[in-house]
Amino acid sequence: MSKKYIQNPILTGFNPDPNILRVEDDYYIVTSTFEWFPGYQIHHSRDLVNWQLIHRPLDRVSQLDMRGVPDSCGVWAPCLSYHDGVFYLLYCNVKSFNGDWKDTPNYLVTATDIRGPWSEPVFLNASGFDSSLFHDDDGKSYFVNMLMDHRNGKFFGGVVLQEFCKETNALTGRIHHIFEGTEHGRTEGPHLYKRNGWYYLLTAEGGTSYEHCVTLARSRSVLGPYEVHPENPIITAKYNPKAPLQKLGHGDLVETQNGEWYAVFLTGRPLTELGRCITGRETAIEQVEWREDDWLYLTHNSKEARLYVEAPSLPEYPFTAAPGSVSFDSPELDIQFQSLRVPMSPEWITTQERQGYLRLYGRESLSSCFEQSLVGRRVQAHISSAETCVEFSPENFQQMAGLVCYYNTFHYHYLHIYGDDFGTYSGRKFLTVLSCDNHLTTQPNAEPIDITGAEKVYLKAEFTGSVIQFHYALMEGNWQKIGPELDGSILSDDYVEHGETRFHPCFTGAFYCLACQDLSGQNLHADFSYFTYRENA
Repeated sequence: MSKKYIQNPILTGFNPDPNILRVEDDYYIVTSTFEWFPGYQIHHSRDLVNWQLIHRPLDRVSQLDMRGVPDSCGVWAPCLSYHDGVFYLLYCNVKSFNGDWKDTPNYLVTATDIRGPWSEPVFLNASGFDSSLFHDDDGKSYFVNMLMDHRNGKFFGGVVLQEFCKETNALTGRIHHIFEGTEHGRTEGPHLYKRNGWYYLLTAEGGTSYEHCVTLARSRSVLGPYEVHPENPIITAKYNPKAPLQKLGHGDLVETQNGEWYAVFLTGRPLTELGRCITGRETAIEQVEWREDDWLYLTHNSKEARLYVEAPSLPEYPFTAAPGSVSFDSPELDIQFQSLRVPMSPEWITTQERQGYLRLYGRESLSSCFEQSLVGRRVQAHISSAETCVEFSPENFQQMAGLVCYYNTFHYHYLHIYGDDFGTYSGRKFLTVLSCDNHLTTQPNAEPIDITGAEKVYLKAEFTGSVIQFHYALMEGNWQKIGPELDGSILSDDYVEHGETRFHPCFTGAFYCLACQDLSGQNLHADFSYFTYRENA
């Protein structure tokens, strides 16, 4: 039988900060979703090769209230653990991240089934983010997180630890500062493990871009002091700008049923050397091994990740591929869709009012952090496309609906229909492109296209590397270009964080979205008959 390999990244398109857990023969990876609702993505595998999105656990406002949170705030790096039949999920709902002050409340929810229902949240602390739970072999459990230090703009204050009581789901006892970090700086993402009498502390350092790395330290006591790995960092691409997988960091470890060890970690696939990553921060995997010195190393004697990694000796467990085309004849939307900040509720999104259609009632603008009528799915490949068909009868220019290539509230490209109720153009309907780059909104096509009388309008976006091209059709299949080629790479962390004005952190990725706005407050609706996503590379 030929040798099996895992292809990296294993979770493509905006799936950062991976935390991996094995429960008997099942593997789960949970990743960050920031301002996208429901919170967190849980993927399932049985062979570490094939992965399927199965659940988003934070699915109601009582667990996750993100109304008004800034871009790239909301739910940050998760930690999923399992002990005595109970799943524990830690999360941080970041409320603000401007200046020296950060608001980072940490919560816990529990469940006996990975697919829920998940409990109401328990507040734990707010001293920093990237919290995790470690269940020791003596019955004790410990909560660790990075410490926010606002003094003199320091920001990263090391790693703190406090005992966690599983009976009361509360922190107890003294808070211990256990690790200051290394020369790589910006120490975060702590995870604890125990092996051969050693406590191992895995951390992310160097920030989440091209200096990112995975570092390891150990101690005979859970409270430290911790000595650093002699070849630290153990995983990084920071020394090789030509590596296809960059930004390696924020990792976690898992042992297979057969004693093999793997690390999962964040990665990015730039379009050019140290360039922009239109698919956001993703999840990769590598095989690791413990050597005679009781330290962990990548098995291929490098610090970098490979595109193809030896698979563990587990039975193959494939899943049915996600559908490329989605019709709206079911009460439930396809799991690939998410909304911004707030739940999908019948007052703004429904498939029940018109059979076979997704109806969006127009609400706030694309710059709103409160109540948008927008649903989207990730861009997961360097070459991809999305298309839809919309029926929309706007009565004025403040009513809009269409297809959005979206990064955040001030970076997007929007192919949309709008109306006019003034002067010569009263009662007419138009199609145009709107682009927003660092809050500056422009109309890149020379003139809007008059589509008055068109009942159905087909819309398509093609993402080819850094280029986005919009198309439309008034008859199915009769596609015509609209507007020039647009810079799709502005829909990336790399572009936004290096913009002239940086208001917030930049941690998400590009989405294809269906959207409807009614800035007049009349809540006019748009009906979408299908959504198709394709990728070529």
